[in-house]
Amino acid sequence: MTVRRSAAALATTAVLLGVAAPVGVAAPSPSPSADLPAGLYGTTDPTYDGVWRQSLAFLAQKIEYVTPSTQAVNWLVGQQCDSGAFTSYRDASKPCDASTVMDTNATAVAVQALVEINQRREDANNGADWLKSVQNEDGGWGYNPGSPSDANSTSIVIGALARTGVPVNELTTANGSTPYTALQSLAIACGEKDGGAFAYQPGKKGEPAANMDATAASVLGLMGKGIASGTSSAVKDPTCAKGDDLSPEQSAQNGAFFLADTLKKQPYLEQAPMPGAEDSAPQPDYGNTADAVVALAASGHTDKAKASVSWLQKNAGGWAKQGGPAATAQLILAAHATGADARSFGGVDLVKQLNSMGPSPAATALPSPTPTGPQPSSGTDSDDSGLSLGWLIGIGLLVGTGIGFLLSMRRKKQQP
Repeated sequence: MTVRRSAAALATTAVLLGVAAPVGVAAPSPSPSADLPAGLYGTTDPTYDGVWRQSLAFLAQKIEYVTPSTQAVNWLVGQQCDSGAFTSYRDASKPCDASTVMDTNATAVAVQALVEINQRREDANNGADWLKSVQNEDGGWGYNPGSPSDANSTSIVIGALARTGVPVNELTTANGSTPYTALQSLAIACGEKDGGAFAYQPGKKGEPAANMDATAASVLGLMGKGIASGTSSAVKDPTCAKGDDLSPEQSAQNGAFFLADTLKKQPYLEQAPMPGAEDSAPQPDYGNTADAVVALAASGHTDKAKASVSWLQKNAGGWAKQGGPAATAQLILAAHATGADARSFGGVDLVKQLNSMGPSPAATALPSPTPTGPQPSSGTDSDDSGLSLGWLIGIGLLVGTGIGFLLSMRRKKQQP
């Protein structure tokens, strides 16, 4: 997810230094916009992250049994071009044309969101088809079609294609490259400095430089998983395997090894220094830390992420509230992946906070307290506890008429 954050940071630096930002990259305005479209989550200028934050909100709501409003879903789908591609944000009253800057990251995250909420599947498949059509010859994807492949873009596209049922390992280019080989080409070999890590892109001389968020993204990508990955049932100590013929799973485990080793030294990751500010004190990177937590949990190392989750609970509340829907969603995803309670995360109900940042959800429900316990019922948020009116009514029915009638009235629980 650092692609989005790095783009904004790069553009901000460009403004400060008086140089031009690359195409499709600019710093979002920190001030609220008075003309936000109906259905959009957040209050800041959506020009550079509208589709991104909307989609992350949907992903986080889905795993917490919240169904976004029809208005919110329609806004997201309205951002899609006829080709299937999404931009970062566009005026949907105007058709896409040759000047429209297509965004692989926005398209991939929107596809994942639509699949997860189980709505508008045809539009999700259309987005997946477009992503396949803009694959680079090295097997990967760049931020925009035709731009050089990078680890973050390739990983999030893999997650989108996998969620739509595309056999990613069969997406072979003319030279025999696959999305997995594109990612593995950015890996730093075990035994070398920063062994196990992944680079965002090759350096000027082709050498890889470790990038924390590219590593977290690559772990998910090489396992063929999306952003809302949950927790792997496998539990094992991370290891760093050497060799030139590693499987995607082995390369993913190498990345997990690097993340676990880094977070063992301190429970949070740090922001890379901005150009010209190399001597300033390093600052925590809350979003990157949350991404690393999800990657570790998805690769079977939830225990190695526990300290980081505790740190996020104590320190990331202000960042999430200020950062809006995307930041709040990232904390929810990290909490879910490690079994923490997103409705009481450092004393904050992140689910309620996220819901308040957009249109009122179509339905909410509390997750079952045990795998075999009562299934959630739908309703509308009505109080600070997170209990919906439908849930309270269900409890009354249980007491008055018995569990058989209650269960017959409840909706089948959706899988996170």
